[in-house]
Amino acid sequence: MPERFKKEVEPVSGEIYLDNQSTTRVDPRVVEAMLPWMLDEYANPGSTTHEPGRRAAARVDACRQRIADHLNAEAEEVLFTSGATESINLAILGLALHPRQKRRRIVSVVTEHRAALDTIARLEKQGFEVVRLPVETCDAARIGTIDLAQAAEVIDDQTALVNVMLGNNEVGTLQPLEGISKLCREHGTWLHCDATQAVGKIPIDMDQLGIDLLSFSAHKFYGPKGMGGLIVHQRQGTIRLQPQIVGGGQQHNLRSGTLNSAGIVGLDAALEIAIAEMPQESMRCQQLRDSLWRLLEDRIQGLQINGPDWRMCGEQLNRLPGNLNVCFPNVDGQSLMLRVPKLAVSSGSACTSAEPHPSHVLRALGRSEDEARASLRFGIGRFTTQAEIEQAAQWLGTAHAELSALVV
Repeated sequence: MPERFKKEVEPVSGEIYLDNQSTTRVDPRVVEAMLPWMLDEYANPGSTTHEPGRRAAARVDACRQRIADHLNAEAEEVLFTSGATESINLAILGLALHPRQKRRRIVSVVTEHRAALDTIARLEKQGFEVVRLPVETCDAARIGTIDLAQAAEVIDDQTALVNVMLGNNEVGTLQPLEGISKLCREHGTWLHCDATQAVGKIPIDMDQLGIDLLSFSAHKFYGPKGMGGLIVHQRQGTIRLQPQIVGGGQQHNLRSGTLNSAGIVGLDAALEIAIAEMPQESMRCQQLRDSLWRLLEDRIQGLQINGPDWRMCGEQLNRLPGNLNVCFPNVDGQSLMLRVPKLAVSSGSACTSAEPHPSHVLRALGRSEDEARASLRFGIGRFTTQAEIEQAAQWLGTAHAELSALVV
């Protein structure tokens, strides 16, 4: 790891935070890297007529190159955005609505994040044909993944874009991207990958996976909120996008607006740290996840794992490290959360937490509405400790016993 990032950090005390799929604490080392670009080197990187602006531009260029190198892309292919939602919108709408794009079919997956599902639904209202692939259900060995044979039946020469999330934000399922990209190549179809949960957590090589467009957010891997990227990988041909934000012409006229140099530095620092520490951090998060499951299982009878069961099907091939989604028997998940106010967990995606409906992801996996409502997602991360895991399991065991006693 670069010397400038070698700094001891302590976990937050008090409340226990196990919602790292929703967002992560900004690593203090990232804050340290960003501060000079907020306080001293604050010039606009587009103002290259003076030296402060040229220094900012040079730092942005260096960050862009490092980010590209980490994902096996070219520096000029990296677009900086406000986060994955904007990146997803630019990738999907930008490609589908480009004047030279004549194909009218979009293929996606039922378990995608709402940032993609709602964007695709907008295209459907404009006359595009949309195919939403189902996923393997709870009784299948590859739970949560699409069937490549089914995908082959719907990806054709009229398909403009295939949109597939690499790692699911609720149950951690990893999709077979290489097989999907092979189908796309056969028909000259572009593949967009929402890699928001995967970047910084698992190795990603855009060429190896066959990804053409890749979206991500810094705040999922201990970087700042409001900072993300879209990589428009041009090695399989020219990808043309219709810009969604105009006015200024920055970033090849594809995404106008003054570049957030401090945020870009933070994204770069966060990704560099995540890549350097990935092997040991993945192992540690998996061990904590296993510990949490065992402790819960000891206290509560009838628990079920939502998503790939790592005990049965092999660890890294199927599930993101640090993700655990559990169906609790005889209780409502929201009620269970209310019983443990000092424990930060979620019942699904943070972006849909205001909706009254049960998780569309869990329903797609074959869970009933009651089972989906009885489920909680645990996101274990860099600052999670074994002591916190043990305390969380104790709180949940006690709360579940109290709620179960109320069931007549």
